[in-house]
Amino acid sequence: MGLEKDEVCTVCHGTRRLRQETQHMSLLMSARKPVPASRSTYCAIIQEHFKVAMRRTCRVVNLDPAAENFAYDCYADVRELISVDDVMEELDYGPNGGLVYAMEYLSENMSWLEEQISDALDDDYYIFDCPGQIELYSHLPVMREIVDMLQNEDFRVAGVYCIDVNFIEDASKFLSGALSALTAMVNLELPHINVLTKCDLLPPKADVERYVDGDTEAILADLRASTHPRFRMLNEALGQMLEDYSLVSFVMLNRDDEDSIELCVSHVNHCIQYGENLEPEGNFDLPENDADLVDFDAQDV
Repeated sequence: MGLEKDEVCTVCHGTRRLRQETQHMSLLMSARKPVPASRSTYCAIIQEHFKVAMRRTCRVVNLDPAAENFAYDCYADVRELISVDDVMEELDYGPNGGLVYAMEYLSENMSWLEEQISDALDDDYYIFDCPGQIELYSHLPVMREIVDMLQNEDFRVAGVYCIDVNFIEDASKFLSGALSALTAMVNLELPHINVLTKCDLLPPKADVERYVDGDTEAILADLRASTHPRFRMLNEALGQMLEDYSLVSFVMLNRDDEDSIELCVSHVNHCIQYGENLEPEGNFDLPENDADLVDFDAQDV
């Protein structure tokens, strides 16, 4: 079960700064209306990685009022506060209007979210599974207000923007996805990691390096060959904007490759400094017999 085609999503991670306490959160924010199962798959992969590989707890909070089912263990669910189905039934809104209304209602009742994370212990790690309407990340203030609330609670927050690997099939589609990523980066004003997901579906000899490295000139060359000349100036202007900001590059994520998952998680955790205050796990005491063999005098300089 992978991410649906043409899906773009963003993830944000955070760490509490107060008194050197370290509580970590990730905010999964999706754009282009992905199906709930797709986002929940990503959350499930990260949650499972924390459980098995890192032996740490990862709590996932659903902030999508339109969600139907989850592939992960849900720690808290915004539908207990408000759901899109209830909004559509009571106010006769459509699904998009109902989602915007529900998220604005959450923004006005942020105390609910504060209560859900109030019992967080040091080094707890959170993922917030958020809705997929692009307006929430492009020009509506709702997601920014959620991020601001986390920062006011002394959490370090970082964004992770996920773009489906199918976007590299078409240069114009990838350009639009990269611009959406840049929009989220600018509006949320967070440390940001961009991830190319669903890489397990790539053919063995697929050329993805130019997309991973954000090679704007190579992408524009494809656009010149595949689009009408009248769009050339527009494409070059958009490409130049990406080049000027020089912020959009990608990390590849393959759900079947543990090293790929570890690389993606380590990029995000580096942004929020997760793990710097963690105590090492395991038994590092030497057996008595081995301890007797250690010549401490030989270690003196």
